[in-house]
Amino acid sequence: MEAIYLYDGTFEGFLTTVFQVFEEKQYKAKIVKPKHYQPDMFVNTSDVVTDMSKAKRVWRSLNLKATKMGANQLRKAFLSEIKGIENVLLRYIIYAYSTESFINIDYSNKDVLRVSQIAQMVGREKHRMEAFVRFKLTKDGYYFAEIEPDFNIIPLIEKHFKDRYADQEWVIYDRKRKYGIHYDLNSVQTVVFENTSYQSAEDVNLLDESEVPYQKLWKDYFDSTNIESRKNMKLHKQHVPKRYWKHLSEKQPS
Repeated sequence: MEAIYLYDGTFEGFLTTVFQVFEEKQYKAKIVKPKHYQPDMFVNTSDVVTDMSKAKRVWRSLNLKATKMGANQLRKAFLSEIKGIENVLLRYIIYAYSTESFINIDYSNKDVLRVSQIAQMVGREKHRMEAFVRFKLTKDGYYFAEIEPDFNIIPLIEKHFKDRYADQEWVIYDRKRKYGIHYDLNSVQTVVFENTSYQSAEDVNLLDESEVPYQKLWKDYFDSTNIESRKNMKLHKQHVPKRYWKHLSEKQPS
């Protein structure tokens, strides 16, 4: 009978499920988030409870067997949130353990190729977010930024912003996934806002009084350095896709 494992949608939950798949030798099983599950009386379904110790064991093992680069590609691919990605990753992991000398660029294997392609897509989104995040100073004294990336890149950009803005308190909030990260000058914590009025960096009532003229100054500077005769919108949109403009100060109407 076909086996399906339901997990909580977290990376640690996925790794716990991989542990259980190997423990029970259900190598043809499917790993599914509850929101994607369709009940089937002819399928044996198991609910997996996330176990951090099991997840850590699998992660350490993957870093050795699939190489550190391969394990990081796997994590990036997971964060793509593409429907069914768990089963691509499971086959990738099974292949890694069944191969004497696994190579994460063995593109003759369709799952290795797919993981590499998706990881590259997520990596590009990560780098764009690191370049396009725009902070605004709030009345509460911290800097706030909103993003709506195609992929769940919050876990990937945490270190970049912690290192770059270590001397100021900030929040980066993913409106699409309704969670963010908060740096309090010491550590970074995951946050979910209960008060939805604090989920919009566009609300001038939440901004420090110095922030609005600063944003105008930045836009004026951007406009003044933009030479009309040299404008190449096609090239510009390749470097700064239009879907990011919503949260860029310099792209807001005057």
